[in-house]
Amino acid sequence: MAADESIAQLRKLARQAWALPEPNDKCAIVDRIAKQLAQPSGRFVSSEQECRGLEGAPDRTPMCSDASGGSDDVPGRPLQPRLVQPAQLPQRSMASAEGRAALLHAIAHIEFNAVNLALDAAWRFERMPAQFCLDWLSVAVDEARHFMMIEGLLRSRGYRYGDFDAHDGLWEMAERTRGDVLERMALVPRVLEARGLDATPQIQAKLRQVGDQQAADALEVILREEVRHVALGNRWFETLCAERGVQPRAFFLQVMRTHRAPRLRGRINREARIAAGFSDSELDELLASP
Repeated sequence: MAADESIAQLRKLARQAWALPEPNDKCAIVDRIAKQLAQPSGRFVSSEQECRGLEGAPDRTPMCSDASGGSDDVPGRPLQPRLVQPAQLPQRSMASAEGRAALLHAIAHIEFNAVNLALDAAWRFERMPAQFCLDWLSVAVDEARHFMMIEGLLRSRGYRYGDFDAHDGLWEMAERTRGDVLERMALVPRVLEARGLDATPQIQAKLRQVGDQQAADALEVILREEVRHVALGNRWFETLCAERGVQPRAFFLQVMRTHRAPRLRGRINREARIAAGFSDSELDELLASP
């Protein structure tokens, strides 16, 4: 099969997975994408066959809508969790089992959104090179695995994804940048996902303080793999800036202002950010920017 046809098939599968509302179905398609990526022969299964393969998939839940993502603006997602403003989310202590479950739920929600974000990048920006699609599909594979890992921890503690409210901040930024791949690379991997590199060690420390080593270890897996995801965002951001003849740092600050992206503040995970492609001088500049 020709390379361009193979990429077209992968984009079709990515769009199909993006549109599915039920998390297990979405992750099942992503798992099949992973298997397709691993096939050196380039042999692909059609989307119709993928749909039939999901019939009777285990662990379906009635909390999901029947929508299949007919719009190109909003991905398929379940009716639960209820999406509210961040200020409406209650503060819970990690000293309680419910508080730790709420934290795991928040992380599961971030990972579920991250699956949709990676799939969205893979299918939406069809004029990008094949490697761009392959890179973000590989990210989707990681994010789906992260979601299933955290959701499994939730279930082992008597909860499930959808039991707590959540907010939609990650997807709001995706909507703002859907018309420009350079803006997307600037603000999703380099801002929103990079914030996870900063926050995770602090969350891990609190979990260890209350004796939840299992959850802290799960976050270590996510942290290690998120460095690569942010690095991919940095690499494509720099590549696109070079192609368009724009100065990366000036453009980054400009687009952050345009889209009201959160500024870099507080304690940062400098080691992880540098491993992901930021430089010390850029980090110092971002920390000093008003």
